[in-house]
Amino acid sequence: MAAELTVPQLSAKHRPTLDQALSAIRSRAYWSPHPEHPKAYGETAPADGLAAFEALRGTRLDLGQPGTDGWTGSEVSPYGPDLGVEYPHADPDVLLPAMKAGMGAWRDAGPEARALVCIEILARISARTHEFAHAVMHTSGQAFMMAFQAGGPHAQDRGLEAVAYAYEEQTRVPGQADWSKPQGKKDPLNLGKSFTAVPRGIALMIGCNTFPTWNGYPGLFASLATGNAVLVKPHPRAVLPLALTVQVAREVLAEAGFDPNLVALAVERPGEGIAKALAVRPEIKLIDYTGSTEFGNWLEANARQAQVYTEKAGVNTVVLDSTDNYKGMLANLAFSLSLYSGQMCTTPQNLLIPRDGIATDAGHKTYDEVVADLAASVGGLLGDDARANALLGALVNPDVKARLEAAAGLGEVALASREVVNPEFPDAVVRTPVLVKLDAAKPDPDAPYLSECFGPVSFAVAVDTTADALDLLRRTVREKGAMTVGAYTTSADTERAIEEVCLEESAQLSLNLTGGVYVNQTAAFSDFHGSGGNPAANAALCDGAFVANRFRVVEVRRQA
Repeated sequence: MAAELTVPQLSAKHRPTLDQALSAIRSRAYWSPHPEHPKAYGETAPADGLAAFEALRGTRLDLGQPGTDGWTGSEVSPYGPDLGVEYPHADPDVLLPAMKAGMGAWRDAGPEARALVCIEILARISARTHEFAHAVMHTSGQAFMMAFQAGGPHAQDRGLEAVAYAYEEQTRVPGQADWSKPQGKKDPLNLGKSFTAVPRGIALMIGCNTFPTWNGYPGLFASLATGNAVLVKPHPRAVLPLALTVQVAREVLAEAGFDPNLVALAVERPGEGIAKALAVRPEIKLIDYTGSTEFGNWLEANARQAQVYTEKAGVNTVVLDSTDNYKGMLANLAFSLSLYSGQMCTTPQNLLIPRDGIATDAGHKTYDEVVADLAASVGGLLGDDARANALLGALVNPDVKARLEAAAGLGEVALASREVVNPEFPDAVVRTPVLVKLDAAKPDPDAPYLSECFGPVSFAVAVDTTADALDLLRRTVREKGAMTVGAYTTSADTERAIEEVCLEESAQLSLNLTGGVYVNQTAAFSDFHGSGGNPAANAALCDGAFVANRFRVVEVRRQA
């Protein structure tokens, strides 16, 4: 097919971005080519983005992909409106062979061309960030600004980060080599060798409800940049952002002269549950999944023909030992507990506090005082309904609401959840966090703090000493996993002890955060999201290991 976008054109446009991304993953310094501020996209961008989103509602999104045997779609915004978008329902027996057909030319294009095409896809998505923000908001329940940033530039950063790692890993081996082995008085042995990065096959990306783009883009772009075709299977309640992503990818691939079927969409009918069936098909060689531990474990155990990358549940913990900025600690924790109603895989759940209290710059604070002050800080942060709506967003599904309501019966409630009315979207279910006091004095295998309670639920767990807190931290990370660990201490010895636990159990640690950086936020190109070393996730976003097993190097030797 004729290419409207040539590799030289793409190189002139995007090679500097690729080089900067490569530099960023090596230096781990701050860098982002995608603006965080809505005004950076032009004066008319907010209105244009909203209009584009509204124009999608009640329409059929025809991607022109083969194997379409019907149409489906049942998304209802957590804010209330029915989106009414219909998507193609695919017959995998037709679609998967069509996807595989274009992989040879995509492989032969080489790592640089693939990276440049991927960056063009991301650039076009970036230009539509306002539209994508509304799509993310009305499928995930994130408040608009969070949907704009996390669903837009931050997700695009993670996608670009994956492209950079993919390029770096594929180019470690030269494409060509002349090999000559001396033979003493005889003529040397001479061979010409070529080395080609070849894809594993078709990748299946299983999207999540809460962060469809942020969690989806790393796997999608890591697989595509390493030569694989990618089948995107969104969460049934969060199809639109990923369907738009597939639409953009197919447009760019076609314009660059490649088969658009290298990226395709698989949407399920209500109750159909196609992920299991797709995951074990022999054509599927890579799987990326974010979601429940139960299904993640099932994928790891049953999709034996595929390399499986999972991000599952974990028990995120903060150890409170001491602080020299009590007010800053409370404010930082209050924001962390409140952001997106705790519906983040990185939100702290267990706050481990010595029952005798902690030393602070405001004097010694007992366990009860720390908990009461934290409850007051959350209450103050969310006391204004407009600010509460901007931070909390909406509960993503009824299961979160049920867990929140049940949590009040697990112990003494230090901070009760309250209902917040969203005047713009009166059907939205908005709730402030609940903080429950628990005690770890008596070992209990069924203690609530030993399992993830996803949503705006946190436990202030009394422990005998900081050493006991570290023992409990180690146990929960080892048995249940953790995406994040936080700690507050003014003791160098305690800091080293906490760090040692996290190093041994492969948990990402944030120490003494009291400013505008929070334990549940990570920055692409610098922070690792997950480690792959504890049960919460078997991979990190992003590192070399996340991309290196998505391709193989095949060698051809020729007699010189």
